[in-house]
Amino acid sequence: MAMVVVDDTNMIMLCSSEGDMFEVSKEVAMESQTIRQMIEDNCTATKIMLPNISTMVLSKVIEYCSKHVDARRQLSRADGVDSIVELADGAIKAIEVELETFDSMFVHIDQSTLYDIILAAKYLHIEGLLDLTCQTVADMIKGKTPAEIRKTFNIKNDFTPEEEEKIRRENPWIFEF
Repeated sequence: MAMVVVDDTNMIMLCSSEGDMFEVSKEVAMESQTIRQMIEDNCTATKIMLPNISTMVLSKVIEYCSKHVDARRQLSRADGVDSIVELADGAIKAIEVELETFDSMFVHIDQSTLYDIILAAKYLHIEGLLDLTCQTVADMIKGKTPAEIRKTFNIKNDFTPEEEEKIRRENPWIFEF
């Protein structure tokens, strides 16, 4: 369980499993529903221990959250430009494209790191990050045969040929490509 230390500030210290500290704004920290709940339960919390998340993964999670908070701020400012609607629409589109590009590049990482980020996103309840990383895994599977999936994810086939044939007969829809 995460430990919460109390103080009165707009910054939060997040501590990784290795003890490395990251200072982030409450807005960034509260992208995590888990951290949001900790802060709301103890409104003066400024230090949150995350013993399940490594330094490397926590830095990636913070990078993701910071970018998304920044994009929301930019969208809010661009949306507030009422006098020149075309300028606002163009700015909004540019911000959305930049965020899509960021997300696309963000998940170009090794499988091990991707899985660790999925676990962190699940633990921290960061829905957007969880959706992005799980979609990346789904895209890795899409259109592949079971043998290709096993190879991609280094999964040993522990079915005998007879068991595999039985599964194919009972569930032919699984093998339709």
